[in-house]
Amino acid sequence: MSVVLYDACVLWSAPLRDLLIRLGIAGLVQAKWTDQILDEVFRTVQGKRPHLSADALLRTRMMMNRAVRDCLIVDYQSHLSSLNLPDPEDRHVLAAAIQGGVQVIVTFNLKDFPPERLASYQIEAMHPDVLLLELLEQAEGRVLRILQEQAAALKNPPMTLEDLVGTLQVCGLPRSMARVESLLGGM
Repeated sequence: MSVVLYDACVLWSAPLRDLLIRLGIAGLVQAKWTDQILDEVFRTVQGKRPHLSADALLRTRMMMNRAVRDCLIVDYQSHLSSLNLPDPEDRHVLAAAIQGGVQVIVTFNLKDFPPERLASYQIEAMHPDVLLLELLEQAEGRVLRILQEQAAALKNPPMTLEDLVGTLQVCGLPRSMARVESLLGGM
């Protein structure tokens, strides 16, 4: 099981966030994040969905932290001054990854985490679509069950598994969700 740090950009979308958290709960990855990452996530969510109440967002944040065992990385700030990334605002993500013994930073922003800057820490940056493809390769049945459970849990609005797969394709998982469709017989 890989120790992964979810960058804020992969947690903004509720369907993708739900899937990534479910992967952590199921033990397919050891999911991690920081309060600083969650601050960025929920500032962005509030900006994109201003109708959501601060209480609802706080409740979601608390549920995330309760759902995934040992998810919060703390005391990573001492690493910041020695780190050099294309976007200095991303140094906290790498610092947390170092502190948390993370192997993979899951992010859409691969250019912000160049392999040559991560190699000495034995950390790699990975697109969430690649993560899902790897997990499908390793534990196909478990990933499919997680997706089925996620679809079944959606009530407002309700979604079929086919609907959820389509939504996740739009959320940035085109290749892995095409693989899911293939595994399920084209849906």
